[in-house]
Amino acid sequence: MAFDPRALSALDFPRIRDALAERSATSLGTERARALGPSDDAGRIARELDEVEDALFGVSLSLGGIQDIRELHARAGEGRVLSGQELLNAAYSLDGAMTVGRAIHTNSRGPLREVALGLGDHSDLVRRTLSALDRDGGVRDDASPRLRDLRKRIEPLRGRIRERLAATLEKWADLLQEHIVTIRRDRYVLPVLASRVGQVQGIIVDASSTGQTYFVEPAAVTSLNNELTRLILDEEAEVRRILTELSGLLASDAAVPMTLVTVGELDLIAAKARLARDWRLNRPEVGEGGRYDLREARHPLIENPVPNDIALGDTKLLLITGPNMGGKTATLKTLGLNVLMHQCGLYVAAASARLPVVRDVLVDIGDEQSIEASLSTFASHLKHLRYVLRHAAPDTLVLVDELGSGTDPDEGAALAQAMIECLLAQDARGIITSHLSPLKLFALETPGLKNASMGFDVQTLGPTYRLQVGQPGRSYALAIARRMGLPEGVLGRAETLLGPDAGIMERMLEGLERERAELAEQLEGTASARREAEAELGRVRAERETLETRRGEMLAEAAQKAETLYADAIERVRTLRARAQEDSARPRVMQELRELRTAAQKARPAPPVREDRGDPIRVGSRVDVPAYNAQGQVLEMRGDDLVVQLGVMKVGVRRRDVRLKDDPKAAAPKPRGGAPRAAFVGRTPNTFQSELQLRGLGVEEAVEELRTAILEARALKETPLRVVHGKGMGVLRRTLRDYLKNDKNVESFHDAEANQGGHGVTIVNIRS
Repeated sequence: MAFDPRALSALDFPRIRDALAERSATSLGTERARALGPSDDAGRIARELDEVEDALFGVSLSLGGIQDIRELHARAGEGRVLSGQELLNAAYSLDGAMTVGRAIHTNSRGPLREVALGLGDHSDLVRRTLSALDRDGGVRDDASPRLRDLRKRIEPLRGRIRERLAATLEKWADLLQEHIVTIRRDRYVLPVLASRVGQVQGIIVDASSTGQTYFVEPAAVTSLNNELTRLILDEEAEVRRILTELSGLLASDAAVPMTLVTVGELDLIAAKARLARDWRLNRPEVGEGGRYDLREARHPLIENPVPNDIALGDTKLLLITGPNMGGKTATLKTLGLNVLMHQCGLYVAAASARLPVVRDVLVDIGDEQSIEASLSTFASHLKHLRYVLRHAAPDTLVLVDELGSGTDPDEGAALAQAMIECLLAQDARGIITSHLSPLKLFALETPGLKNASMGFDVQTLGPTYRLQVGQPGRSYALAIARRMGLPEGVLGRAETLLGPDAGIMERMLEGLERERAELAEQLEGTASARREAEAELGRVRAERETLETRRGEMLAEAAQKAETLYADAIERVRTLRARAQEDSARPRVMQELRELRTAAQKARPAPPVREDRGDPIRVGSRVDVPAYNAQGQVLEMRGDDLVVQLGVMKVGVRRRDVRLKDDPKAAAPKPRGGAPRAAFVGRTPNTFQSELQLRGLGVEEAVEELRTAILEARALKETPLRVVHGKGMGVLRRTLRDYLKNDKNVESFHDAEANQGGHGVTIVNIRS
């Protein structure tokens, strides 16, 4: 369905077309821009928006230089012979179209490729035309073998003619008007004095305008001139034959019309993309259920407009009231223009927008008073309103400016209210502007109809152009009149005529505006405080991140130093073990080992104090497990899952299902890094502790600790040795026992008693 042309004109849509035409690179695109109109096909609108997005972010469409060659193609189709320049223009235009097509197929995200399918393949026509014509449109010598042969014969013949005429110049020196050789009617001649022409032998070809000179072809070059003329005629015939052939090629290329249509379409898409970039437009989304939601919408044709939020949905009709020149009509047109731009496949003038696809935009804007048609202002409005009421529906947008104006205010208000009720009954969506106070009260108590006004500065009595939804507008008529200098007597009399009840509405609105301003001020204060709090929070977070980074660096540095100390200690232990193989040095080596362990324990830093985040449970902690009505020790921690030893049984429980028991004997977690992690519990320089804790160590490190402990135990003649390795998956237990089988210092080994650790402890008897 075609949109009402009068509505497009009332909303200034032709200026949008002009802006697109100015940004078109070809006359084909300009023509498409001038004819652009909105569509109610949702699929087509979405496809055109995709094409604009592709032109903005995918393909740079360069269409400059492509000409409208429809008229040339039509003339060639009629059998006419085109000039070389015309054929050259056609070839350049078609070549440019094919270049654009290649760029699209290389860079397009997809949508423009579908459009580019309309660009035909004209490579044969372009190749033959450009190979036959030079840059000036002249036919090249090598355009055909015959033309090349003719031109090779013509130039030498011209040289022979000039040579003979040069000799004749000497003979006829006294008879010539000028001592030159010239060409008249394509023949070489000499300028002879009219009074002496009878004294020469030759053919008079032409005469000067004064009659004082005759141009004579000497008899000596007549045959040569005849030959030259024949060759020139043959050359012209061959040139015409070539141009005729090229014109026929153009006429027979059936893909040319579609290529030109596609070029115009691509140029229009490129113009839409340039308009979106120049005017800072954004892509709209489709609103379902007749809902309009525009954020920071602005009139695209107004310089430095004030943006406003416009929403329709549950509010079907928005009634904007207030003084003139406040921006009511501009707001109404803002919505209408953005809807039309969306349905033309254009981006819209809003930060974001959700717009439905409408069947028509129904408007009554402006004064179309006509003396010739005997229409008053009021009659003109009624004519348009009749059309609006007849076609209003959920899939139309209604825009009515100054409803109820042009007649008696009371009757106008009654008629306006009845029309609004009819529009609401037809489930129409739109904006209505008015000055009538009864409509403000009607909007307060009518579902689907909401009051709105344009902001007004009471101090300066000037508009702010801000849309205020939910608040009816005041007229400010008497205030503006007082500001404009009307006599106080007149103003006082007007207030008397209004009576005490007439200003109730105005005073109520004044109070509402005052409360609104106070709330806005409080809201701004709250927003400011929130911004400050968010800024402070950001600063604290940044400081925390800095501290965390520094903490990580310090821990990494400490870990590196610990690894170095650990490596040095391991190397020293290996050296001492090698020395211990000598029986004579064994007691001294054992003493050094004890001193080394004592020094390592003293040098070992205290375990880092971990931040207590409300969960003091650690590996080694004693806990109650209510589900089993038992107590046990935490062996492993896997996130929120714990492995707890309950007597001879090892169970997995959730962290939240256990309770921490105060147990001063609970084993502290082993520190990471630093000096050797395994040590004899309670070791002092002069005593030997027979229990070795290896749980949590790596396999190689545990074996090394076991080997050292066995050597020390044998040297000190201590036996048995209690090795605590835990149960787990049994990997550490098997590895340690494999080692014990091959250690010559071990007499025997076996599991501990069930109540002393069972399979998690190995008792090692040292050979005496």
